[in-house]
Amino acid sequence: MPISRLRKALASLDPVQLRLIETDWDGWSHTAQRPPESEWATWLFLGGRGAGKTRAGAEWLTRQAVRRARLALVGPTLHDVREVMIEGPSGLRAIAPWCRRPVYEISRRRLVWPNGAVAHAFSAEDPESLRGPQFHAGWADEFCAWKRPGEALAMLRLGMRLGGDPRLVITTTPKPMPALTRLMAEPTTESTHAATRMNARNLSRGFLAGLEALYGGTRLETQELNGQILSAGEALWTRETLDRCRGGTPRQFRKVVVGLDPTTTAEGDSCGIVVVGLAEGKAWVLADESVRGKRPRDWAHAVARTVARHEADWVIAETNQGGQMVEDLLRVAKCGARIKPVFATRSKRARAEPVALLYDQGRVIHCGYFEKLEEELMGLGIGTGEASPDRADALIWAVSHLLLNTRDSPSIRSL
Repeated sequence: MPISRLRKALASLDPVQLRLIETDWDGWSHTAQRPPESEWATWLFLGGRGAGKTRAGAEWLTRQAVRRARLALVGPTLHDVREVMIEGPSGLRAIAPWCRRPVYEISRRRLVWPNGAVAHAFSAEDPESLRGPQFHAGWADEFCAWKRPGEALAMLRLGMRLGGDPRLVITTTPKPMPALTRLMAEPTTESTHAATRMNARNLSRGFLAGLEALYGGTRLETQELNGQILSAGEALWTRETLDRCRGGTPRQFRKVVVGLDPTTTAEGDSCGIVVVGLAEGKAWVLADESVRGKRPRDWAHAVARTVARHEADWVIAETNQGGQMVEDLLRVAKCGARIKPVFATRSKRARAEPVALLYDQGRVIHCGYFEKLEEELMGLGIGTGEASPDRADALIWAVSHLLLNTRDSPSIRSL
């Protein structure tokens, strides 16, 4: 239809008719924003920035609220749930007509519709808060930005037990992480995908141009604009690489070290504590003993216990934060290993690249599955925007000491 005729037709409509057209989601949405037609328990919508993921999740959940359902809203933080999923320009309150607009009760962290449907807000930072409540349906936003994705998703699913067909929608910009890979491989998960340009008509030219200027021609264009998971050539570590580097535990080690990436406050990032042994010319990752929310003296005692448990020879301690305090705390905690302070002068990626090459060569073996550590490795150096990769840093220091710095004479150790 010519633009002139369209304008004339729209001018002839009254406000109610115009509002009906404006809110006709089935007519305005693009294909990836609509639920899959096949049977599914989890709908995973992967999209670039601005691809319409939030609007799709809000529209779907609003339709579930029609039947007075009990619903779950889970975001990276409670602030994200309120400011994006509920109050944002594409959030649940913004898309609702005034007569059916839900009210957010701040004190109870819940959204209430006029018909009695209720959506409870949860932070993925606190998976235990999902223990107990029950839901008919749920919407989880920016799954790949969750600090504890596997644990939080498991707890959410345990609560999806009301009604005959509980369903979950997950909207996210993808990142190379094991939790997402496992989710995509589940037989009851159906995925849709949208690049940023699919939603261009709803984006300002400046926004789209800014994203293209920032990410165009870079590795992150695949992730941030096209909404696709970075391939093996674009991430230092991939799931396939890590799965190839698994094995049993050798009986003897020439040396055992503990990599330490400390934090200076209990409110800071995690304290990375990773145990690695040297045997057969390879580095064997034995344990991830990292702790979170601990005061410096508490993580120092945790390191001392780890050293004793694994009979470690060295603690390779990053001192960018804390300096001499790190060594002093370890000595006060009666750490039974020699302490080697190291100071980072290069970027995380620059320090990680030679270690990643050792993985490609099969010279680093994981003696088990370390979910949180491996998630950090897969996101390291590709701009995931997640919390500081303290576990990965600790591992890199330990492996570098064992395989890239061989000046220290080893001793025979048995486990």
